[in-house]
Amino acid sequence: MSTVVDPDAKAPEKPVRIGESRGERLRRVLSSRIASIAAIVIAALWTIPTFGLFISSIRPENDIRTSGWWNFFTDPGSFTLDTYNYVLYSDSQGGGLIVNLVNTIVITIVGVVVPVAFAAMAAYALSWIDFKGRNLLYIGIFALQVVPLQMALIPLLSFFSNGLQIGSFTIMPAWELNGVNTIVQVWVAHSIFGLPLAIFLLHNFMRELPGDVMEAARIDGASHSQIFRKVVLPLVTPALASIGIFQFLWVWNDFLVGRTFAPGAATRPLTAVLGDMAGTWGFGWTRLPAAAFVAILVPLIVFLLLQRYFVRGLLAGSVKG
Repeated sequence: MSTVVDPDAKAPEKPVRIGESRGERLRRVLSSRIASIAAIVIAALWTIPTFGLFISSIRPENDIRTSGWWNFFTDPGSFTLDTYNYVLYSDSQGGGLIVNLVNTIVITIVGVVVPVAFAAMAAYALSWIDFKGRNLLYIGIFALQVVPLQMALIPLLSFFSNGLQIGSFTIMPAWELNGVNTIVQVWVAHSIFGLPLAIFLLHNFMRELPGDVMEAARIDGASHSQIFRKVVLPLVTPALASIGIFQFLWVWNDFLVGRTFAPGAATRPLTAVLGDMAGTWGFGWTRLPAAAFVAILVPLIVFLLLQRYFVRGLLAGSVKG
């Protein structure tokens, strides 16, 4: 029995998702097979330079000078960790970076915790506490983002070096650029430069919280400090993690602030000494791959551990229907 096909018949239309919001449509497109393949290709291309840096860091110095890192796979026996031992523990030029690595960790921990904590409290006050001049203060904080960091370095350095006096009263004594004062000055600088953007981003997250929850907490007799600790902080944890990762990367990879406020050899962060490793004539450039991989290892671990919160924080409030 033959079947007659009507040439004028229309092909069945694809089913339309009734009631699909813009956010759901965006999620469906980003989770498609083509989007996944594109993400894998981009990730592979992005990873190749880092992978090449790691391979170069475990090759002997003579191999690094004479051939590219891809030749490691034709001669996998040429493997050594002597370069890592040199850059971390050697007393010669371009070595002994373990001290600078510790300095960077100490600077980064405080340089992240302090601005994020103050930014969270300031963002809550600007979002949910009604006081006179609140909008004007928020506009002023927002405007501080357009001030280049380089413009504030010399005035801030002069402020630390000369102190602050009003008439015969000394508000703040002068600090010497040595010892623990150097680390404290780097902390203060990173906190000042990181606060405007952190307050701005956290304010946007906190303003999206439902007002009914805040009102219910007030009716139950909760104070602002209790609402902030028990209601707001758990709800904005992804945002705090996202901003914390950004601030961590900015402080860890910073060169200018560390170079300006921590000039001493014993207090300089890791990034401030990487440029000096090659030496005046560039003879020590073969040690740079190992030192650079040490510098990127900690941020890579932090990002992988907090990736779940980072993605949630970036997408929060961005795909509303």
